[in-house]
Amino acid sequence: MQEKWVFWLDELGQEHNELVGRKSANLGEMTKIGAPVPPGFALSMAAYERFLDETGALGELRRCLEHSGGAATDFGRLSEMSDNLRQILESRPMPQEMGAVILSYYRRMCETAGIADVAVATRSAGAQSRPGQYESYLNVRGETDLLEKIKRVWSSSFNVRSLSASLRDGGPSARNPISVCVLKMVNARVAGIAFTADPNTGDPSRIIVEANWGLGESVVSGESTPDRFVLEKEGLVVHEKVLGAKAKVVSCSAMGTHEEDLSPEKAAAFCLTDEEAIEIGRLAKILEAHFDNTPQDLEWAIDDDLEAPENIVLLQARPAKIVKRKDAADMILDHMLSSLYHR
Repeated sequence: MQEKWVFWLDELGQEHNELVGRKSANLGEMTKIGAPVPPGFALSMAAYERFLDETGALGELRRCLEHSGGAATDFGRLSEMSDNLRQILESRPMPQEMGAVILSYYRRMCETAGIADVAVATRSAGAQSRPGQYESYLNVRGETDLLEKIKRVWSSSFNVRSLSASLRDGGPSARNPISVCVLKMVNARVAGIAFTADPNTGDPSRIIVEANWGLGESVVSGESTPDRFVLEKEGLVVHEKVLGAKAKVVSCSAMGTHEEDLSPEKAAAFCLTDEEAIEIGRLAKILEAHFDNTPQDLEWAIDDDLEAPENIVLLQARPAKIVKRKDAADMILDHMLSSLYHR
């Protein structure tokens, strides 16, 4: 597979993590086991390196990085350096042959969907999961927009957050490749996340589902307090649900997205039915079992263009960061120490 640098998701599996990044590799694995994943394709890490080589951007990036000393502790310098590095990369036109290959995949997606300029998401994917470090773009439409957004995902390897992390780890490299996953956009009525163990307590007997109206960015970013459903993993019963303070919602514009106020009626209503939460939990259990019984952190959406239960689609799966659950002895000790300190 080394000669190729763009792949349909169904060509991939978790063994291709180093080739296309964990997000794309896991989506490919999910596709293989029949999980509901939107159609899409992935650009490998090698695609980014090829772009740097063919456009001549690599040498200019290296020259800019030669002056990175002291930037890690000076936000002004760090921000200026980030802007310069990103401009170097984004200002280069996509090489003609690379662009033709990428657009051949996009045109195939348009034909399959029966939609001219079908809307897609361009999502960053690294070999290691770094939530929030790189950038993704939603509701990307048309060939020109797609190629530009792919370059912007690549350039996010030099955004302020990524550059700061690289400087702390010994200095950034001009070659810091990330993959891009291109997924068909979901017409999301509701979206959110799910954990197959309680991320705050480590309780593996619970599935936590958090949701808001519209796109899932309002949930992932933490900008809105979502509805919360707690399911018993055994038997898939809704154990508890809490109405969130859902003041804002992220929706699609003609291109891209925008945030808007949620109507009082929708804010006061649960955005998921119990049946929908249970179906999300069922899919989450399947993925946890497939990925070696490792607790999973999922992103999902409910597609308003599809009928239930096929309208629930999965957008990402990765190992969840779960608080280590304390044993009984540690809990008793914590209680004793707390009593001493609060006398």
